[in-house]
Amino acid sequence: MNKPNEQPHEWPQGYQQPPQPVIQQQPAGVPGQFQWMPAPQAPIGCPPGLEYLLAVDQILIHQLVELLEVFTGCEAKNKYALCNSMSQQVYFAQEDTDCCTRQCCGPGRPFEMRIIDNMQREVIHLSRPVRCQCCWWPCCLQEIEIQSPPGTVIGYVEQKPSCWKPKLEIQDAKRQPIMMINGPCCFCSCGSDVEFPIHSLDGGSEIGMITKQWMGFTREVFTDAANFGIRFPLDLDVKYKAILMGAVFLVDFMFFERKK
Repeated sequence: MNKPNEQPHEWPQGYQQPPQPVIQQQPAGVPGQFQWMPAPQAPIGCPPGLEYLLAVDQILIHQLVELLEVFTGCEAKNKYALCNSMSQQVYFAQEDTDCCTRQCCGPGRPFEMRIIDNMQREVIHLSRPVRCQCCWWPCCLQEIEIQSPPGTVIGYVEQKPSCWKPKLEIQDAKRQPIMMINGPCCFCSCGSDVEFPIHSLDGGSEIGMITKQWMGFTREVFTDAANFGIRFPLDLDVKYKAILMGAVFLVDFMFFERKK
């Protein structure tokens, strides 16, 4: 949400303001612990399923705790509920990996991530290739590909070389940079949230924020399940919103997913 007297945002190149949605009631298709958000009418040119993002300026991403993983230490597939600011579920995300990959590769594992809406349609697909996380050589830098609809690439998130604070570059489908995420120098929350500001390419304007939320001592110590919030302008292009959502999952695996 914009704060009082806040200066106007500097929009990334290619920004277009979407039309206002018309809200329609729609039955929930996937059971869960959250009430599903009613689906707005999709405007012309909007990728199927991204119409949900037209009326939101923030997304809360709740990683679901797997009890079997807690008690056995055997890494399970990560699952997430993606909600709006009214705690209505917008999407559900689930990692698609095999057991051997999860146990052997840990947080550095490659994965496919399926994001579905309340009609059980896969609307966003994330693909992370395998990368070594032990050094800063260009061949080891992390990245994730975002597709919407699945099979159609809309953007990438790519780690850039940095000697101090991590930097993630937001790119469009043609690999052209549009935004930058700047990480903190320390990822230990110690009772407080960890913030990743989203800036314009020149670094002069803060466009949004990714926040890893403090979950309490017990959950932080005994699980690697994390809650994130992402804030962006309400009238940002829905494709850019989807790319920024993909960046949250890369941040989670890079900095907060712990090896058992």
